[in-house]
Amino acid sequence: MAMDMEQNLNFNAVVSSSNPVFSLFLLPPQICGSYTYCSITSQRLSSFAICFFVSLVIFLVKTKFINIFTKSKNIPSLPPGPSPWPLVGNVPEMWRNRPAYGWIHRVMKELDTDIACFRLGKTNVIAVTSPEIAREFLKKNDALFASRPITINSGIFSYRFLGTAVTPWGNQWKKMRRVLVHDVFNNSKMRWMLEKRNEEADNIVRYIYNLSSNVSSSGQVVNVRTITQHYTGSVMRKMMFNKRFYGKGSEDGGPGVEEQEHISALFTVLSYLYAFSVADYLPWLRVFDLDEHEKKVKEAMVVLKKYQEVIVNERVQQWSEGKKTEAEDLLDVFITLKNENGNPALSVKEIKAQITEILLASVDNPANAAEWALSEMLNQSEQLEKAVKELDRVVGKDRLVQEDDIPNLPYVTACAREALRLHPIAPFNLPHLSMADCVVGDYFIPKGSNILLSRLGLGRNPKVWEDPLRFNPERHLKEGVPNQQVSLTEPELRFITFSTGRRSCLGSWLGSTMTMMLFARLLQGFTWSIPPGMEKIDLTESNSLLKDTPLHAHAKPRLPPSVYPIN
Repeated sequence: MAMDMEQNLNFNAVVSSSNPVFSLFLLPPQICGSYTYCSITSQRLSSFAICFFVSLVIFLVKTKFINIFTKSKNIPSLPPGPSPWPLVGNVPEMWRNRPAYGWIHRVMKELDTDIACFRLGKTNVIAVTSPEIAREFLKKNDALFASRPITINSGIFSYRFLGTAVTPWGNQWKKMRRVLVHDVFNNSKMRWMLEKRNEEADNIVRYIYNLSSNVSSSGQVVNVRTITQHYTGSVMRKMMFNKRFYGKGSEDGGPGVEEQEHISALFTVLSYLYAFSVADYLPWLRVFDLDEHEKKVKEAMVVLKKYQEVIVNERVQQWSEGKKTEAEDLLDVFITLKNENGNPALSVKEIKAQITEILLASVDNPANAAEWALSEMLNQSEQLEKAVKELDRVVGKDRLVQEDDIPNLPYVTACAREALRLHPIAPFNLPHLSMADCVVGDYFIPKGSNILLSRLGLGRNPKVWEDPLRFNPERHLKEGVPNQQVSLTEPELRFITFSTGRRSCLGSWLGSTMTMMLFARLLQGFTWSIPPGMEKIDLTESNSLLKDTPLHAHAKPRLPPSVYPIN
């Protein structure tokens, strides 16, 4: 018995040292009393060992055969990357080096490559930091990469893939995309929603004015992150549900407990939607939820449903009972859509899924860009002064900036564009799924590969951007060109805002407009400065790429009191 135990312990040690994942399961036998096994018998362990070694031999033979075959046929090789373990690939390294995006970028830097392949379980994950290669994927070969991979959390978030953004290529995606293009994000609907957007742009100015002027005429230090996220949330609540608040809100016009809880849940889902979860690559580990991603997303979805589904269910009932006959917001638009037979075009679940997707897609970029841009510009006061002078020249001080002023604000737009380049909301864009074998950048991309365009790698690529870690809005302007137009979109994929191709963001105009209205209203309405006692704003990034600490800045009203929308 003792000899058997020693052999098993030696076997465990060998396997565990060669592959850390197996150490999760091949643990030393628990001993009770006089060398009695309490969990794993020697026979079961021996069977497991035989299965493992047989699988290993098959894997090695298969790999060797593929290598010989591809060389004989002159088939391009996979992009460079770390050598994978049998069966589990690079999951052990991914697990040890969290956050995974940092590990991926470090490996690519060590390999000195703009495209790399990481084998996670059975999945090839292809990361890209080169605009030229990115354009090959999403322009030249867009049709082959127009699908999305299925993950645990994207399925939970999308009500089992009933929406658009994370739904794989197929009839459901085509149906929902057609609805968004023709019935939601068209020009007439966006004009119809203008008054609601203006109301919330006024409301955010009112909120900051109340915060900065109630205590002292000399201004007050405010939490800019709370302000920016409240704006994005309130604009979409107004457009979607014709509501500013889920509850009563705060007396100063800011978010109440309900709005803060809802926004927090949205950002939680964003953090884990396509995070590198072990269970997505090794499904047999899902029961353990080792990284707790699934648990956190489910908890966040409970919060989102608590606020959203009550409104949707009540509104559907109002329309079915004839108590509501006129559309007032986007929810009404979804409910009243009809198919060719005159029946509702969308099920209630499809409506809920698409609404959740739109809310999620609209809260992050505008708020993040405004907070980072103001943070950077507070440390470079000449940039802040230049942006404010442009606003005074184009808009003046006797009215607030409006949406139709935005095309005439190239420098302010360049500042927001630079924030999106240098400080993306996520390390990668939403993944694309290869629907067929393909050659990109002289490398073989197998069917089923996940393609990740690196927002960080593209936006900070020193081959593309001079001094890439410096916040420099002038890099987006053409010197000596008057009346030039600057856009937040980047179709050449030198950095990523709204992506491009079939899976590009359908609400890019709305996202750009929300970003610019928020940022311009902050700059025009208030004089911003570093809080007393601080030399400069800390620009440290968190692992989520948000500013590590929310921006607190001193705000003082700079326009005549009559301009502010005070109620």
